Amino acid sequence: MKATRSRFAWCITGSGHYLDESLAMAARLPEVDVYLSAAGEEVLSIYKMELTDIKARFRVFRDKTASAAPVGTLYDDVYHTVVIAPATSNTVAKCALGISDTLPTNMMAQAGKLSIPSIVLACDTEPVVVTKAPHDWVTLRPRRIELENVERLRGIDFCQVVSSPDQLQAALDARLRELSLAWLTPSF
Repeated sequence: MKATRSRFAWCITGSGHYLDESLAMAARLPEVDVYLSAAGEEVLSIYKMELTDIKARFRVFRDKTASAAPVGTLYDDVYHTVVIAPATSNTVAKCALGISDTLPTNMMAQAGKLSIPSIVLACDTEPVVVTKAPHDWVTLRPRRIELENVERLRGIDFCQVVSSPDQLQAALDARLRELSLAWLTPSF
């Protein structure tokens, strides 16, 4: 018999910003399944991360169906937490407006309807963002609309928005304590 709500659902979108840190954090958590948007799967390749390596560590669900069929796993009472890290401005906007047309946005919407907490590491949260692109570092200046969507997302039920790996780790620390769980390995 499987344990009720015993796993993390970790969603990856099409952002390379904090991708390394996000995957490293996911690997330190107990019982994690990875949900890849189509863009998330593309960005893994762009950043030279092999899907086979991800599959070696996690059970992986891919965005290969029009109806985001893997979302049905939420109805099986498997997950206690949905994490979207990293979350593109596109994903943040969709979630903030209640649009659920990708695997990660569907996971968050359905999790909220089931009172399952979500933690979102939003990428565009400051007026200036320095990020590692595939070949170099880039300075981005998120537009007002991206910053407004982050604030909108903060108002969504059962959703906690964080803006850095340190904040994500703090949110996961708190969630683990709530669940009487612990990291598999200490932080570096």
